[in-house]
Amino acid sequence: MKNLVVIPTFNEVENIESLIGLLVKQRHDTPGGFDVLFVDDHSPDGTARKIKEFMNSTAGMRVFLLERNGKGGLAGAYLAGFDYGKALGYEAVVQMDADLSHDPACLPSILAALDSHDFVVGSRYVKNGGVIGWGAIRRLVSWGGGLFARLMLGCPIRDLTGGYNAWRMKTLDLIGLESIISKGYSFLIELKYRAYRKGCTFKEIPIFFKDRELGASKMSKQIFFEAIRNVFKLRKILR
Repeated sequence: MKNLVVIPTFNEVENIESLIGLLVKQRHDTPGGFDVLFVDDHSPDGTARKIKEFMNSTAGMRVFLLERNGKGGLAGAYLAGFDYGKALGYEAVVQMDADLSHDPACLPSILAALDSHDFVVGSRYVKNGGVIGWGAIRRLVSWGGGLFARLMLGCPIRDLTGGYNAWRMKTLDLIGLESIISKGYSFLIELKYRAYRKGCTFKEIPIFFKDRELGASKMSKQIFFEAIRNVFKLRKILR
């Protein structure tokens, strides 16, 4: 398959160089390879300018940049990225964070699993997966939020809230992206749940999620409570 890694960015200038270096290294170890699309929401720290420095010097890995006019939410960034990839003929897309919390070394196994499944979840909550650098409270909140979503939606995916996922374009077409209701991080839950409800096959690949070392987290109480509200909405809409 022709693969595209889609990475939303906002004020991630400190991580771009390291991330691109790791992606170039993994591309050579990934059957079929992949290209990368950064979707930047007009970062004031110069993230887009930094990305442009690498667009013609990545040893065969094509790097694209889609610049948006402002912060339009995580869902909007990914949907724009999916449309961009589809227009260029990519058959599969990977969702990945820009802050180095998602290890590019997992890309070969995630994309290999996509050969035989409709979507793949990089999972912190299956055997051999986990998190690095989180305190007890954050671990509890994350685990509890995921369990809440699973029980409310009756969905067996163990890492519903995770952001390291791979999709066949045909699967995204089947979901019906025009009907997505999420704007923020609940988009990660909604995509998986809609695919599950459509009967799509999936596999969870163990990953370790590493807390960011540079830059500021985008998580907030507002985002957290939006996710809870949207779980109730999804339960009502899709049941």
